[in-house]
Amino acid sequence: MEEIIQLLIYLHAALGGVALFAGLVSLIAKKGMLVHKRAGITFFYSMMLSGLIAMLVATLPGHRNAFLFAIGIFSLYFVLTGYRAINFKKKDVNLKADHWISWIMILTSVLMIFLPILVSQSINIILVVFALVGLWFAIRDLMLYRKPSELKSKWLAQHLSKMLGGYISATTAFVVVNNFFGGIYGWFVPGLVGTGVIIYWLRKVSPK
Repeated sequence: MEEIIQLLIYLHAALGGVALFAGLVSLIAKKGMLVHKRAGITFFYSMMLSGLIAMLVATLPGHRNAFLFAIGIFSLYFVLTGYRAINFKKKDVNLKADHWISWIMILTSVLMIFLPILVSQSINIILVVFALVGLWFAIRDLMLYRKPSELKSKWLAQHLSKMLGGYISATTAFVVVNNFFGGIYGWFVPGLVGTGVIIYWLRKVSPK
């Protein structure tokens, strides 16, 4: 069993590496071009598979880890909603699945904040920060889903901000695993830098 788990961990890491490279290519390529689309699709599927494998490993004997399972949901939320945002430019898009995804993120965020308090009478600052970010985005999603006309005009902003959020998650995992920063800084530095990149792109695509 342990050998299978190790293979899954290696596969998770390999897919994460592919996602990092493909995401970078998609980010620097001209938006709308074929290379951007293909790199973006590669990033999406690599991240989804890598995240699902990580969540699976976090439930297996000897590797159970509620922290990493929650972080997996957080990461996949951004990638999945970013990819699905492409559909918002269509007319009469079905948002049922999107509502479910946002509510799952909200429930996960609440558990990320309060479960450590209930179990160990302590606050996990990393989980709290990530939970607040997830809550903010998920609640904004639900509010936007109630305005179909506004949703259609903001599909690109949604797509860019969420996919970049997914790329920040991949970068954060890489930074933490390789211990580029001491303490908890590795969990937050990529997010701070990535937030600046998101703001740049949102200003670039927003109507003047």
